[in-house]
Amino acid sequence: MLKLSGIVAKYGNITALKGIDLEVPAGSVVSLIGANGAGKSTTMKTITGLMQATEGQITFCGQEIKGLAAHQTVSRGISLVPEGRQILGRMTVLENLMIGACQRRDNEIQADIRRLFDRFPILGERREQTGGTLSGGQQQMLAIGRALMARPKLLLLDEPSMGLAPLVVADIFRIIREINQEGVTILLVEQNVRQALKVADYAYVMETGKIILHGKTEEIIHNPRVVEAYLGGKQQPAQAPKVKESCAG
Repeated sequence: MLKLSGIVAKYGNITALKGIDLEVPAGSVVSLIGANGAGKSTTMKTITGLMQATEGQITFCGQEIKGLAAHQTVSRGISLVPEGRQILGRMTVLENLMIGACQRRDNEIQADIRRLFDRFPILGERREQTGGTLSGGQQQMLAIGRALMARPKLLLLDEPSMGLAPLVVADIFRIIREINQEGVTILLVEQNVRQALKVADYAYVMETGKIILHGKTEEIIHNPRVVEAYLGGKQQPAQAPKVKESCAG
């Protein structure tokens, strides 16, 4: 579904991405892990058009998307849940969700909102409450809901567990599994490596703007370098959902 080939991206004279090759097959969950500053969020921004690559190709469902603006990638079927959530704090829950659907012209927006409130009952209860008054976990649910309102084929999640309590983290990852099982392909950047590898089919390990390792999660989770750096020296089995989905629709 998504393929990055030789992607280079820069902040001024600083090269942040140094020839990234990455693939996200349709129906899968792919995790991108690495230390802070490795280039994970920059990769997400480059995919969505928030930052432009200077070299390489980005194809989505067989079409080149490098050079498109962010609103154009959304219209192609890619939605981003950004690091730090970035909801609109002075707008209500309902208004935030409507912004997620701003490019849609169909008649099912209200039905989708009702389905989101079924998935996130607390958001339904607080639909008229401003986003800035929600808890961190509720804001993350709102950020995910806002992205889903665009009806994406590919959902990009950038550090969805950041700053959340363990019980809330478990809930967020349950939601991620459900979204994938419903047919949405996911690219996940996550500081909680153990959780990320449990939910993913395939993983890439990033370091200083380069991919240094990649493979199926059952291989990555037993890699000594990953175990030592991210898993506290203990190996854990990983289980990943298997979902088939196409670019059609």
